[in-house]
Amino acid sequence: MENSQPVIRPVRLCDTEAVLALAVKGGDGLTNLPPQHDAIASRIAAAVEAMDDADARERGAAIMLVAELCGEIVATGMIFARVGAEWPFYSYRITRQSAVSRALGRAKAQRLLNLVNDFDGETEVGGLFVDPARRGLALGRLMARSRYMFIAQHRDWFGARVMAELRGYQDGNGRSPVWDALGRHFYDMEFHEADRTGAIQGNQFIADLGPRYPIYISMLPEAAQAALGRPHDDGRAAHAMLLDEGFRDDGYVDIFDGGPTLVAPIDAVRTVRACRRCTLAHIGETAPGGAQAALVGSGSGGDFRVAAGQVHIDDDGHAAIARTLAAALSLGEGDAITIAPD
Repeated sequence: MENSQPVIRPVRLCDTEAVLALAVKGGDGLTNLPPQHDAIASRIAAAVEAMDDADARERGAAIMLVAELCGEIVATGMIFARVGAEWPFYSYRITRQSAVSRALGRAKAQRLLNLVNDFDGETEVGGLFVDPARRGLALGRLMARSRYMFIAQHRDWFGARVMAELRGYQDGNGRSPVWDALGRHFYDMEFHEADRTGAIQGNQFIADLGPRYPIYISMLPEAAQAALGRPHDDGRAAHAMLLDEGFRDDGYVDIFDGGPTLVAPIDAVRTVRACRRCTLAHIGETAPGGAQAALVGSGSGGDFRVAAGQVHIDDDGHAAIARTLAAALSLGEGDAITIAPD
């Protein structure tokens, strides 16, 4: 029987066509899931392998989660256990440089863009996409928090920090002011072509052709300066969710469109800290009085599952949930579960 509530689970090889159909709806904005059959199939195969193979995770294979609702794949989310393994992970970091002229009695501060590899070996969350036809069901938040529950459940798979790149601002014509002012002059290609190249072939071309020295931000057009660190209009909700989880802006921006890169110590992420392991002691027709809204997780690796519902936890750490939630997660009394309060 198909579940009538969304369940987050790891992707399977048999999901290839469904994920491809979802990626097509994302278009050029979904760089971690380019809408090409071979690329999707390769990523899913690597994600399945990463569940059981530590070497695959160390090589940079992404863990892919999907949201399944009524038998359909309606959202995706990804966790890159260790970025920078297969090819260097590049960012710009905005720094400040001050200069003083005693002869003129004048001081001047400049902001600079510096090409850095500060996140090599760290963890990245990305690839969050919800079927436009299913928006309004809080699937984005469910998927985002489920990724952090997965990290908490498999803590030794991941680095000390987690980061997230957000799409940068584009104007009314769909153009990136940062790319037009900066990247286009180094790579001689349009923004979406560069983004696709990086997603499919890796970022070595960035080092090969990119700037060798820091760039003075004041020399960029005003539109590009204003766009640095500004998320795409479609990404403002994701930006707010990251801040709510404890991510912060440390001055990193995307090398292509200048979108913000937010970072947090993994163990300080709100959902990671909130995770509590319990024993499922009772399954009833409804959740008991005093139950609270929470995410409920079960299993590990390829058997990992998350769904949202009402949970009652007593002083001894015993949990009680409704039968519908237990059925969605294939749970029985006595099973170990993880709870993340809402």
